[in-house]
Amino acid sequence: MSYRSIIRVEPLHKHQLRIYFDNGACRLFDATPLLGVGRFSELRESSVFEKVRVSFDTVEWENGLDLDPEYVYEHSSTCEPVIAVDDTK
Repeated sequence: MSYRSIIRVEPLHKHQLRIYFDNGACRLFDATPLLGVGRFSELRESSVFEKVRVSFDTVEWENGLDLDPEYVYEHSSTCEPVIAVDDTK
């Protein structure tokens, strides 16, 4: 398996993330199992969880927590990408 980079992340309800990888894959990651592990419990608060962003090639939260892109890919499922509609036309 080749190394994959995360290029976009969208927080969803129930502590899920829609993640886009540089290989064109869209994956759905459920962070719920991590919420009882150490500092990941801080992500239980929706206001904290929703502040996820892409940092370099992975996801990161404002509190400094991050996830390895390979871990995210292996522990996620395929999803349909959401295509933004340009309604300015």
